[in-house]
Amino acid sequence: MAKNNNKNNNEKMSLEQAGQKGGNKTARNHDKEFYQDIGQKGGETTSQNHDKEFYQDIGQKGGETTSQNHDQDFYQDIGQKGGETTSKNHDKEFYEEIGQKGGNSRANNNNQQRNNNNNNS
Repeated sequence: MAKNNNKNNNEKMSLEQAGQKGGNKTARNHDKEFYQDIGQKGGETTSQNHDKEFYQDIGQKGGETTSQNHDQDFYQDIGQKGGETTSKNHDKEFYEEIGQKGGNSRANNNNQQRNNNNNNS
């Protein structure tokens, strides 16, 4: 029996190997809905424990990492896919509405800029 314990001590599993082994066993024992459920619970808990700045920070870090790992073609591809999906899911009225909002926003920004320039003169 001492021989067996000695063998186990000499061939200890790393923390990474143990985690992977446990993850593989969990994956064999659970389905997609299990992961969706725990993901939703985790997301809800995270949102209760963190504020807007937390999400801005991780979003910025993710964006920086993505920009380091991808080129212009990547962004063109995802932009095109997003545009195609949006056009399939929305009608002419949607585009008119967002165009109106964009135009109003631009007009407000231009007015603010003119007011700031007049106040600084």
